Amino acid sequence: MVDVIRRWLKRHRLPASYNNTIQNYWQPLSRQLMAKKGKEPLLVGIQGLQGSGKTTMTSCLALLLEQAGYRVAVLSLDDLYLSRHARSIKAHHIHPLLQTRGVPGTHQVTLGLQVLHALKTGKTGVWLPRFDKLKDNPRPKSAWVYCPEAVDMILFEGWCLAVPPQDEQALEPPLNKLEAEEDSEGIWRHYVNRQLYDSYAGLFAGLDMLIVLQAPNFACVHSWRMRQEERLSRQAAGTGMNRQSMRRFIQHFERLSRHALKVMPTRADVVFYLDEQQGICWKSGVDKPCL
Repeated sequence: MVDVIRRWLKRHRLPASYNNTIQNYWQPLSRQLMAKKGKEPLLVGIQGLQGSGKTTMTSCLALLLEQAGYRVAVLSLDDLYLSRHARSIKAHHIHPLLQTRGVPGTHQVTLGLQVLHALKTGKTGVWLPRFDKLKDNPRPKSAWVYCPEAVDMILFEGWCLAVPPQDEQALEPPLNKLEAEEDSEGIWRHYVNRQLYDSYAGLFAGLDMLIVLQAPNFACVHSWRMRQEERLSRQAAGTGMNRQSMRRFIQHFERLSRHALKVMPTRADVVFYLDEQQGICWKSGVDKPCL
């Protein structure tokens, strides 16, 4: 197991010190998931704002569970994004801001429901979609992940996963420059909020357990997300966003992110509270005392 984790750390370019996080937090959490597993596949939701480390955490949990003999499927809300063309149609007919992927209303919700239903009902031969963020389009099905057997655990992660809609009155005053200048009538933000009432509520309804990575504040999101973009840029020859583009991009998510910070800890089964360096400073709901 030690060698497996060492190889995983190397593959994800993580420092050896991350092993402390694995031992102190992810291993106890994996045991908690095993204890909760019943006859049917366990659907676990993982929510955290952009850059909070939820994708890394999910990958590690999958590794630990697989090493314990469980068959695991991993699905990200990001892998359900609509194609650039499909978003352009929405942008034309509803609001131009829907061209940018990320907010509710820019995902293939029906596809997500179909995949989760197949996994939850023990189907075999399930294909898990994948999205290419550099090309801003879904990957071809040949690049999806194939699950030949029924799975025991489903790890479903996303930045707005299980986030409830806001009260309509809260949407009226613009929150930032993007909303004030490009959504002055509130059409875009009201549309996004309605999606959480409608189709997304069904997508999130079947969770058996919800885990939240709680950022200390919204200000952290910019530095965390910029760090991600710099890594992406190094991997893909400078194709990432600059700081000015990133600042505008993050404003698309600000309203729902701030809302999530307020409401998600009370809705979760397990909460990991992060510091500004993405380290875990406190947790609740885990079967091991806080270290």
